Amino acid sequence: MNAGSGRLELGRLRVPGRLARAGIDEVLVFRVPLRHRFRRIDVRDGLLLHGPHGWGECSPFWDYDVTESAAWLHAGLEAATAPLPAPLRDEIPVNVTIPVVGPPEAAGLVAASGGCTTAKVKVADPRSTLAEDCARVEAVRQALGPEGRIRVDANAAWTVDEAVAALTELDAAAGGLEYAEQPCPTVPELARVRARVDVPIAADESVRRAEDPLAVARAGAADVIVVKVQPLGGVLRALDVVEQAGLDAVVSSALDTSIGISVAATLAGCLPELNHACGLATVELFDGDVTDHPVLPAGGVIPVTRATVETPVGDAAAPPGRLAERWAERLDALCGELR
Repeated sequence: MNAGSGRLELGRLRVPGRLARAGIDEVLVFRVPLRHRFRRIDVRDGLLLHGPHGWGECSPFWDYDVTESAAWLHAGLEAATAPLPAPLRDEIPVNVTIPVVGPPEAAGLVAASGGCTTAKVKVADPRSTLAEDCARVEAVRQALGPEGRIRVDANAAWTVDEAVAALTELDAAAGGLEYAEQPCPTVPELARVRARVDVPIAADESVRRAEDPLAVARAGAADVIVVKVQPLGGVLRALDVVEQAGLDAVVSSALDTSIGISVAATLAGCLPELNHACGLATVELFDGDVTDHPVLPAGGVIPVTRATVETPVGDAAAPPGRLAERWAERLDALCGELR
């Protein structure tokens, strides 16, 4: 088994008529295990769409309803069937993502990150106490050295008071945080936290899962916005959000395969300014990939290039029938949401 396929399962689906008319000539379903439990899942699965401009990805998580997931299909269609803007840069600095692991493993992930000098550390997970989060951050600081940047991601887990208390401790453990990503669920809460702490605040869920992704900027609730191609409905839509928000932007992964990561790298390459490393080194969290040439960091950067699916990818097996059936049913429902 080659390095590209790992434990990947990959198979073809029927192309719905709506997608065929849009220019899609192939639809694949994939499933690949994760090396560490992440976002409370152990396996990543989704769809890959091929069209005249290459491959796109549509991999909404299963807890997303059809209406929210339709943006993900739009992003995959755009990538496969439309020309994307020409990038302004040919490589993107990226951060290593540290899931909820012990300090020795966290330090090891930094060492094995392909030269990343920025780390995003997951915190506020039900499996981890604040003391354990601080120990993980301290280990990452030791591994990165004093010049490295550390950001933490709480995935909207805290109240305002909890966020203020936790960020004070985490900032001390890090010797200074670059920013804290989505410490609280709502825009007003983010604004209150931002007013009470010295740590810069980044908004993720309040952008990608919001009916109004610009509300956080209008409220002065964040210093940085995190943009993700699939949840925002494509590269063009994400560029529009960044322009209107007028804030520093970080392009991040939606836990995509190399297909989605390469499209996200194109978005990052098109930003007028890029002042922070992007969260696009997450393919290393997968035990395999849908290409024999995974988009992985080297020297702390990834290239701005479009990934392709080699068919078949190594010796990947077809997914079990029920998984393919579920995605076929979901795809039909998503096609009904297209406008």
